[in-house]
Amino acid sequence: MYPQFDRNRLIIKPLRERQHDLAIAHQLPLDAVPTPIDEQSLRVLDILGERLVAARERGAAILMLMGAHVIRAGVALQLIDLMERKLLTHLGMNGAGPIHDYEFATIGATCESVARYIRTGEFGLWRETAEINNIIRQGAANDQGFGEAVGLAINQGDSPYRQYSLTAAGVRLGVPVTVHVGIGYDIIHEHPNFDPASFAVASYRDFLSVCHTVDNLEGGVFLCVGSAVMGPEIYLKALAMARNVAHQEGRQIAHFTTAAFDLIPIQGDFQAEAPKSNPQYYYRPWKTILVRTVADGGESFYVCGDHRHTIPLLRLAALRAEAKLAGGEERAEV
Repeated sequence: MYPQFDRNRLIIKPLRERQHDLAIAHQLPLDAVPTPIDEQSLRVLDILGERLVAARERGAAILMLMGAHVIRAGVALQLIDLMERKLLTHLGMNGAGPIHDYEFATIGATCESVARYIRTGEFGLWRETAEINNIIRQGAANDQGFGEAVGLAINQGDSPYRQYSLTAAGVRLGVPVTVHVGIGYDIIHEHPNFDPASFAVASYRDFLSVCHTVDNLEGGVFLCVGSAVMGPEIYLKALAMARNVAHQEGRQIAHFTTAAFDLIPIQGDFQAEAPKSNPQYYYRPWKTILVRTVADGGESFYVCGDHRHTIPLLRLAALRAEAKLAGGEERAEV
């Protein structure tokens, strides 16, 4: 057998001893005036806002898979508002997402300095954060997915900042909020109470939930926000499974909108696959989300910018589309 590290030798400290880089004050209120971005991106966001409303009206899926730094951008209230309006029908995140979500809800702060704490061997070894491990062990035993278990724990506990929690909002609203982990990626995997079997079961349930959502993606929208690996890969496998069944049933999952939101500029035509000689060929959002999976009738968009700017602007674009639709309905009734 390969030698194993004994986790019981670790010193686990309380969060009150950690310095945090982000606090609740960083969260954007709903009425915050978004930072302006370029005109081309604004036009794209207007189109996407209209597509979100159109997908909702036809009852199609609106899926967002995102990286954890989207939570760190302070846009939780904007995402929750989209969920409340049914302009997001499913929100998925990587394994770091529920850590920031849980810490924000529990202590009103999150995010530690890796540069500082890795030097002393304290990085990630915080007592309250490891409570998530116990939550997932119990949740998996109760047939819950990862996101559902965390959301239930926050709602049923005494978390003073639960209004900022995406997982708690998902449980409250009946909107799936799922978590897709890689073992060894996240700080809670360092702790002695980490149970990999429970995490695997809970996260796989969440993957099957994404598959169920993607099965209703015809006429819908898929947004990949700040995720270069998890989002594209979970979506790709879910789409393969959903299309397999759809083909058997004489259905199509081909006419839908995709968009990637990220910080990396794409050089050239993002709707054509980059050649293998271009290092950006290996950038999964480009080839998977913007080209390959929409080749049979879909349409894709790319939005480059800070999520603290683009997500509030996307929400405002959807609200304008809502108002436009409501005005048209009123005129039609008259």
